[in-house]
Amino acid sequence: MRSRDNIVDEAKLDRQIAARFGEEAFSDVDDDSDVDTNDPQDHLRKLAESHDNDEMDLGDNHNSQFDLNNTKGPTRDHLKIDGYRKEVKDNFRNFLTRFVDPNGTNVYQRKIQHMCQNNLQSLEVNFVHLQQYSYGLAHWLLDAPADMLALFDEVAYSLVLTQFHEYARIHDEVNVRISNYTIRDSLRDLRHFHLNFLVKVVGVVTRRSGVFPHLRSAVFLCTRCRSNVGPISFSYFSPPLPFNCTNCKSFGPFSLIPEKTKFKNYQKLTLQESPGSVPPGRLPRTKEVILLGDLIDCARPGEEIELTGIYRQNMDSALNRKHGFPIFSTTFEANNISKKDDQLASFYITEEDESAIRQLATDPAIGEKLIDSIAPSIYGHRDIKTALALSLFGGVPKEHQHHRIRGDINVLVLGDPGTAKSQFLKYVEKTSHRAVYTTGQGASAVGLTAAVRHDTLTREWTLEGGALVLADNGVCLIDEFDKMNDKDRTSIHEAMEQQSISISKAGIVTSLQARCSVIAAANPVRGRYDPSISFAQNVDLTEPILSRFDVLCVVQDEVNEVLDSQLATFVVQSHMCSHPDSEGLEEEDSSALGGGVDKKQNLIDQTLLRKYIYYAKTKCHPKLANIERSHEKIASLYSDLRQASCIGGGMPMTVRHVESLLRMSEAHARMHLRTDVQDEDVNTAIKVLLNSFISAQKMSIRKSLEKSFKKYVMSKKDHNSLLDHLLSTVYAKHVNHQRHRSDLGIGSGSNTIRIPRVEFESSARDMELLDFSKYYESYAFTSKFLLEKDTIVSKN
Repeated sequence: MRSRDNIVDEAKLDRQIAARFGEEAFSDVDDDSDVDTNDPQDHLRKLAESHDNDEMDLGDNHNSQFDLNNTKGPTRDHLKIDGYRKEVKDNFRNFLTRFVDPNGTNVYQRKIQHMCQNNLQSLEVNFVHLQQYSYGLAHWLLDAPADMLALFDEVAYSLVLTQFHEYARIHDEVNVRISNYTIRDSLRDLRHFHLNFLVKVVGVVTRRSGVFPHLRSAVFLCTRCRSNVGPISFSYFSPPLPFNCTNCKSFGPFSLIPEKTKFKNYQKLTLQESPGSVPPGRLPRTKEVILLGDLIDCARPGEEIELTGIYRQNMDSALNRKHGFPIFSTTFEANNISKKDDQLASFYITEEDESAIRQLATDPAIGEKLIDSIAPSIYGHRDIKTALALSLFGGVPKEHQHHRIRGDINVLVLGDPGTAKSQFLKYVEKTSHRAVYTTGQGASAVGLTAAVRHDTLTREWTLEGGALVLADNGVCLIDEFDKMNDKDRTSIHEAMEQQSISISKAGIVTSLQARCSVIAAANPVRGRYDPSISFAQNVDLTEPILSRFDVLCVVQDEVNEVLDSQLATFVVQSHMCSHPDSEGLEEEDSSALGGGVDKKQNLIDQTLLRKYIYYAKTKCHPKLANIERSHEKIASLYSDLRQASCIGGGMPMTVRHVESLLRMSEAHARMHLRTDVQDEDVNTAIKVLLNSFISAQKMSIRKSLEKSFKKYVMSKKDHNSLLDHLLSTVYAKHVNHQRHRSDLGIGSGSNTIRIPRVEFESSARDMELLDFSKYYESYAFTSKFLLEKDTIVSKN
């Protein structure tokens, strides 16, 4: 059995192997599995032998006296020798000037030029490039990162000054940032042997302090002999050593000379484990991160980041008094920070992606494909999928001089239990480039808007953003919306319409931005939705909050033999296709399960779908310029809806819904990557708004409203969907009739349903649907039925 010290030594050796030889050291081991270190010395010996034949090490000069690859003892001791320091500088200077990519481009000369052209202060160095060029430099960087980075900064700054002589007037230093570090640790797994080593961790920023001046180097005035003492360097992690006057040898008193003192920006972050990486039943661990220089304000609360930095220890007097013996607190000194899931970091669209998106947008049926691709694992609920698609794409916000009109679309889903409401919210959370998920019972007014906390660092009151603030430029998802208290629910009124949160607490008067869509799910008051009463009576929500939702979706779990059979078939097929050992169903097996499953070839790949949504939101801004023919239609519709809402009392209809109509029109135009909103987009938005309004009414007046508003929703593309719905109704009628005959012992017992063509077409003519040729050729018909002269025959 191995001792604890042996395990620690092996862990250190693993880190040295990875720094020296890169990912090839563990190429045969999964990233998530533990590395087998039963014989690490043999592993190191084999890697060294294989590396001797590799000619990638171009940077080390292999000086017999100061060879970076053949040293014994601690690396920090060698860095105190001038010869080794010069060797490190020469190798790193050669790396910056000579390293080329496979295309023959000098990578870091181009980065230096880009940095200076933009007056930046950070030079990003790829760790993989460094270890390819000189594994000695990479090995020493791992063992002594603070000393090595100081030398790297010095070399980079001198190299910049040789090319840009006046750059010293802009910045007095250049910081080398290490990117693509190959070893990643968890906040939960950090131990004492990680101290003073280079570490990369992933976490979520929960708090961020203000920016303060940090003393970098100071010059003092001796009050006895009036001579200057210094400059004396200061560091956050090492206390200043006692010093005396170089002239009179006295130890003070001294006074600071501000004109000759140099300061550096200082900020502190609180980094917490990502929610998905916390083991069940455990609390997430947190660590403090120190940002210096130009790294300040590079991340904000709520963002998930990858942090590369030095794991430091710091004397904590409070812990010493509490425990009675010396205990050190640990922090990170950040070297490089990259946002993991931020919209500009993780959603990087290449030229190939843009070409695929543009090609996809040329499809005439792209709108239908996008809606079909929303939550493909959920069967049916096309009205909800349409609303979610419009909300994900969103409208175009209008910025005026003193007024802002939101472009985000809010959606409320109300329905019976077990109708996949929470699954829709979870899907949006995974699909949107930025989403915050919360529940009504677990959310309070402070948790949704902003909290005022006492900062232990500055002893001042600071603001900490809530869910709506963290979801800025994204989506805020609220499940169990009806379970929230009335006081908590009223706190989001301003955020849903003005998209801002006004704070007046503890002497802090400010306004925070909350430019996000709100998608909420709620349950009816009586457990199940009662169609005999209106929407407002089915849910315990006030009219001010209901009027702020652009779309209301009602989901009822109705008993329908045909739909239930198709739903069960879909669930069976989904489980068969989703099994980890299954490679997917063949076409023959899929067709044998029945025709009730969605058409798989119409679905868009989810990765491409996320990029399509992000591209449309950032690159496409359609204008309301070519809808002259729809102006009168919108005005007439609003007038009729106002009258109908007064009679039915189901859904409050206000002027906000006119803006909702325009927002949905812009969102539908974005789905097609159009530059202008067309009449087709307005018609689709009118259809969604009318479906939302009619579904919120009592069952007794729904049919009359459908007939009265039929003139607004009729279009060429609606014919097939209406005919398909009508045929499904006739089909269900014949199924019930045949079952009744079977119960009485009448009939042949065949499962094939034969519908007279005259019966179906006469019912369609009653609804003023006269064109049947295109519907008989559509996939919606041919996937489920056959046309035999004067009879429509079911396939199953």
